[in-house]
Amino acid sequence: MATAAIEGWSVLIPGGKRLARSLAVLGLVASSAGCILTKDLPDPALDIPDGYKAARLSKAADAPPTLDWWRGFRSRELTGLMEEAQTVNLDIAAATARFRQADAQARIAGAALLPTLSGTGSESYSRTSGSSASGLSIGGREVVNYSASLSASYELDFWGKNRDAAQAAEETAVARRFDRDVIALTTLTTVANAYFQVLAAQDRIRTAQRNIASAERILSAIKERFRAGTGTDLDVAQQESVVANQRALVPPLRQTLDQNINALATLVSRPPESVRVTGGTLNRIAAPRVTPGLPSELLTQRPDIRRQEAQLASATANVGSARAQFFPSIQLTGQGGYQSSALTALFQPQAAFFSMVGSLTQPIFDGGRILGNFELTKALQEELLQTYRKTVVQAFADVDNALMSIRQTTERLRLQREVVASSRRAFELSEQQLRAGTADIVVVLNTQLTLFQAEDALSQAQLARLLAIVSLYQALGGGWEPRMERPVDAL
Repeated sequence: MATAAIEGWSVLIPGGKRLARSLAVLGLVASSAGCILTKDLPDPALDIPDGYKAARLSKAADAPPTLDWWRGFRSRELTGLMEEAQTVNLDIAAATARFRQADAQARIAGAALLPTLSGTGSESYSRTSGSSASGLSIGGREVVNYSASLSASYELDFWGKNRDAAQAAEETAVARRFDRDVIALTTLTTVANAYFQVLAAQDRIRTAQRNIASAERILSAIKERFRAGTGTDLDVAQQESVVANQRALVPPLRQTLDQNINALATLVSRPPESVRVTGGTLNRIAAPRVTPGLPSELLTQRPDIRRQEAQLASATANVGSARAQFFPSIQLTGQGGYQSSALTALFQPQAAFFSMVGSLTQPIFDGGRILGNFELTKALQEELLQTYRKTVVQAFADVDNALMSIRQTTERLRLQREVVASSRRAFELSEQQLRAGTADIVVVLNTQLTLFQAEDALSQAQLARLLAIVSLYQALGGGWEPRMERPVDAL
């Protein structure tokens, strides 16, 4: 029996099949000082496999990625772009601002747990009229009154309504932190993908330029045969078509190159003119060996799963708060201070006054508002539970898909290299025969086109393998480390 410890919960996985109450964040809610009822805690009822299907096929070791996973590609330029994106990317900055907003909301919600205290000071001056009802004139009376007082009010949170509302706000703030981590992970994988796209475009442009040179060399040889009377005008026209087709491939590749450089510039918050990618070729990029670890570890490795946990925990706390609204609310208010007509006697004992009031309010009829609110929070909790379950199931599928993609693209790359080697040898032999005057023009045309296509496909196969590796890093959480960072205490 395997055991995965997840933030206060001991998740038992008998045979790796049934996960009995695995929602980690709800363990935090249940252990808090709130009044969450046990029946409010949902059971996700997840099936956790013993291992990934594709990992068993490849016999990968159980070790999750490191935090700086991009260093495995051994590119200083890529590492520099990654580090820059973490500090200046605008999406990450906006996500950071959002979790600060959530922290402020948590403090606002937590204020209801504490008494409110206010102080007042006043000076009043009044004068009565000097005229009587009979029209006689008498002296008016002037009155000056000074007062200083403190007033306080406090709601006894006997049923946990305010406590649960504050807990819900805190869990929302936690979810916003995980949301920032999701955006950071997406940003880093996008930087890596765009960088590799740039290198692939550079490789394909160089390949196209070599192919143009080769096609022009063959065209020169065919023209020589035509001038010697051993070739035809059709042979020349066909080869000219090959040269033109190769030249036409270059502009779209340059467009792809420029678009991905601009994408990198946006990710590092710089104008495109200031971004220069000198990496040059995919051949200099190492292909790290990525191991997925255990499926049970994915529950803590992926920030999107942790985000859904926190959102579900917030919804569960809201259910408790909505239930407490059915019960009476108890309010205590008090006021005390000093009042005197003479400022010098304001703080004398005889000038003191105070009052204390306790009140109880019980909802009797509200047209179904409280019941409707409770049913709404229950339905929202159910929605988030299903979303959490889907996120976990999708995470397992993402890892398996990425592992299988790495395996297939690696095999494709190996076979494509064999295709390039065979195609190059066939082309070289046909070119030698062409210069010796013994080659069939159709054979020459076929071998050169096959080589050109094979070399371009090789660059695409290299790119596909690197993108598959990046997708596995992303599926595993990108080496993300679960941080027990909590928002500022609402209390």
